[in-house]
Amino acid sequence: MLQREVSDRMAERLEYIKFQPQLILDAGSGTGYGAAHLRRQYPDARVLELDLAQAMLQASRAKQQQQDGLLKKWFGRRQPWQVCADIERLPLADNSVDMIWSNLAIQWVNVPDGVFAEFFRVLKPDGMLMFSTLGPDTLMELRRAFALAVDGATHVNQFIDMHDLGDALLHSQFAEPVMDMDKIVMTYSSVRDVMHDLKAIGAHNATSGRGRGLMGKHAWRQVETAYEVLRRDGKLPATYEVVYGHAWKSATRKKTNTLPDGRQVIEFVKPGQAPTR
Repeated sequence: MLQREVSDRMAERLEYIKFQPQLILDAGSGTGYGAAHLRRQYPDARVLELDLAQAMLQASRAKQQQQDGLLKKWFGRRQPWQVCADIERLPLADNSVDMIWSNLAIQWVNVPDGVFAEFFRVLKPDGMLMFSTLGPDTLMELRRAFALAVDGATHVNQFIDMHDLGDALLHSQFAEPVMDMDKIVMTYSSVRDVMHDLKAIGAHNATSGRGRGLMGKHAWRQVETAYEVLRRDGKLPATYEVVYGHAWKSATRKKTNTLPDGRQVIEFVKPGQAPTR
């Protein structure tokens, strides 16, 4: 599954960063695969799982209880901290978490600046953000199939370029952003399996450019036929451009003349007078 593969690759990157957080927010935690790794890597930290889907949080809790067994549950095993909420409106206090981990969640947000601003708000000074998301070359095979079989409308989500994400981090006042990218080719038995994997990571296959109404069976069969020409060794490929990033909330960041809404503050100073706003 794509989400687990990307989570494992994020975890490898995390091993090179010397950091010991006490409270970690898993923003878009899904069924808890990433949170389980974070608990193993940071056994003294608390991990807060946050997801918009209550069913995902319930699945994570059930999985952890099953793994722990009844004995650990009875003899003081700490239950997972969970909250059902939107990553764009975090129900957390300012400067409250040491680290934010977010695996394949922010790609479904139209404008990343708002999410990064929320992440910056809840991070403590010197806190770290680590995330993964999808880049614009994601699902190029599926886009081609729709273009050949149906029309030129947008049927697959559009994703944001790595450099634009880096700019958004800087705009949100993060320091030392580091960005890199992988291309992962997953293989599937059918086009419907591709769509199922997308659904599993929260995709709704809906963008502003798509046509209205449901796609008919005939049109869908045309899409499947167009995709079939790519089948090799009995499998269909699907390319995912995965963008990774991490950045810090610097405790010593310089004073800025930019307001949170992006407006610039201009200071008018007379000779011998202290600056005023």
